[in-house]
Amino acid sequence: MPDSRRFLHPEAVQRISRLDLRARHIVEGFLAGMHRSPYFGQSVEFLQHREYAWGDDLRFVDWKVWAKQDRFYVKQFEEDTNFRATLLVDVSGSMRYGSGPLNKYEYAATVAVSLAYLLLRQQDAVGCIAFDDRLRTAVPQRTKRNHLDAVIKALGLSGPENKTDMYPILREVAETYPRRGVMLLISDLLTDRPGLFRGLKLLRSRGHDVMVFHILDDDEIDFPFNGSTRFEGLEDASEIHCNPRALREGYLAALAQYLEEIRRGCAAINLDYVLFRTSQPLDGALATYLSRRSAMTRT
Repeated sequence: MPDSRRFLHPEAVQRISRLDLRARHIVEGFLAGMHRSPYFGQSVEFLQHREYAWGDDLRFVDWKVWAKQDRFYVKQFEEDTNFRATLLVDVSGSMRYGSGPLNKYEYAATVAVSLAYLLLRQQDAVGCIAFDDRLRTAVPQRTKRNHLDAVIKALGLSGPENKTDMYPILREVAETYPRRGVMLLISDLLTDRPGLFRGLKLLRSRGHDVMVFHILDDDEIDFPFNGSTRFEGLEDASEIHCNPRALREGYLAALAQYLEEIRRGCAAINLDYVLFRTSQPLDGALATYLSRRSAMTRT
């Protein structure tokens, strides 16, 4: 049995379990029966009448309308379906970095498991994919509460390795999940940006609501290093010996440009983006973000 305590922090669950994670765009299902499918089908929720056409199922003919108007009309219904979410968790080598209690991978996994807990608690379907330059593990979408163990196990088996190659991964996800739902990308986004945006755009074009959880360590944001330092690559064998004070101004300028590129790129594709520091209390970060999405949905 996987150790559910590894990534499932009780204080985070307590805060976020009171909040609804709602899709801003029309998706196939809504949380807790509050959303409606864009597809027509048979269900208890009547939508409208339309005139009978050759080949329509006679079971849906409204005979009361026929008795009154001597014309055939069929009933259309809105199909109530479960909200479907897929957690896309980056387990590439760069996610191993960490300067605090949790490295980026552990923080990302905790985000993923907390969201899975929330969605399963609301009887919504959750799947999980761990990836680097390929799909490492894939957990199908399920609604049962004990499905959380499968998500935890998949993340526990997928320690950070290799580089990130985002576009082939997102393209494969788009082909694997043709039905519209929510895609939650959890990554440090240290990858080729054109490929990243191309993949995200593909998911949006297939009708998915996409959220990007950008995970960075404080060191990567603040660059607090002093004195002679050796930087080692996490996804290759490169090393750099330098005085970080001489690089700090240029590094921070490049970081600001990079973050602005990410924000603008996500906004252009019409998807949600949020930056998390690994030092942020996870419960507060998730609660704030999910509250904001709920408010956006109601407006």
